[in-house]
Amino acid sequence: MGYQISRAAADAFFGRLQSQFCIYAPRVYERDGCFSDTDVIRYGEVHSLDEIEWNRRSDYSFKEILFPVRETLFYFTEEETSVPSGNEKKLLIFLRSCDLYALKRLDAIYLQNGPEDFYYRRRRDNARFVLMGCPESCGTGFCVSMGTSRAEDYDLYLKITQDSVLADCPNGELEAILLAQGNAEQLHVVPDSPASNPEKVTLPANLSVSSFSSPLWEEYGNRCIGCGRCNFVCPTCTCFTMQDIHYQDNGKVGERRRVWASCQVDGFTDIAGGGSFRKKQSERMRFKVMHKIYDFQKRFGYPMCVGCGRCDSVCPEYISYVNLINRLEKEEA
Repeated sequence: MGYQISRAAADAFFGRLQSQFCIYAPRVYERDGCFSDTDVIRYGEVHSLDEIEWNRRSDYSFKEILFPVRETLFYFTEEETSVPSGNEKKLLIFLRSCDLYALKRLDAIYLQNGPEDFYYRRRRDNARFVLMGCPESCGTGFCVSMGTSRAEDYDLYLKITQDSVLADCPNGELEAILLAQGNAEQLHVVPDSPASNPEKVTLPANLSVSSFSSPLWEEYGNRCIGCGRCNFVCPTCTCFTMQDIHYQDNGKVGERRRVWASCQVDGFTDIAGGGSFRKKQSERMRFKVMHKIYDFQKRFGYPMCVGCGRCDSVCPEYISYVNLINRLEKEEA
C-alpha cells in the first residue's frame, strides 16, 4: 500500500528527511561535462526535490557515494596509524532500478568475496535507497534483457506528478517520517518500469574455450583507446589502486588512499619485477566483457552487468558493448 501527498507535503517530508540524512541524487551540473559547454548528470548532495534530475539517466552511477573516487583508508606517522571516522549522518540515495540491482553486485564483491571491506560496510549499513521510476527506456539501456528493469528491494519509492507526489514506503522508519505530518491518502502505488528497450541483449548460454580466441576481441580491441571511461561510469566496476601520499613538512607522515582504477588502461596489470599481464587492448577488452557475463556469474549465480547502457553512451570510439555481446552469442549458438 502506498500514499499520495500534496507537493507541499512532499517538500516538508523532504525537509524532515534532511534533518536525519545526507541526501544524494542525480543532478545536473551545467558546463561541467567532458566537452566544452556541455552539462553532466552525476551524483551530488541535494537540498530539495527540484534539484533532482528525474527524467534522464545519470551519466555516472551512484557508486561513488558508497565507493568514493578517492578515499583515505588511514593516516600514518612514524609510530602509529589512524582510520578516518565515518559519516555520522545516515545516507539517503536516489537511484534507478538498474542501479539498485547494481548494489547487489557491489555487495557481492565487497562483502561476500572474501573478508568484508570495512570502509564499504560502514557506508552500506548507513545507507537507505529511494527508487526513481523509469516510465520509458533510456536510449542505450537494456535492463529488460538483463531482468533489472523492475526493482523491489527499495526503502522508498517517489514519483513526482504535476500537483502531487506518489510514494511507496516499505521501510518503517521512513514511513513514520512520511506520515508524521498527516494528510497522506492511501493509494496503491506501483513503481514505473519500462516494458521494453530499443536495445536487446541475449547473453551467451554456453561459452566454450574457443570463445576466448574469437576474432571479435581483436576487432573491438583495435578500436579501443584504453581510456577507461566505460569502467568509471559502470555501476558494477569495482577495481582500485593504492596511493601513499607523503606530506611535504614531514615525509614520514601521510595517508594511504585507494583510487578508482580501470582494467582497460596501461599499467593496471603491472607487477613487481617489470612484468605485466594483458598488454594488448584486445586482451583487456576480453577480460572486462568475460568478467561481466561469465566469470562473475559462475561465482555468484547472476551476471555482473545490469544493462544500464552507460558504457555504450560514454565510449569516445562508439564501441557497442551490446553489439559485441550479441555477436558473441551468435558465434556460440
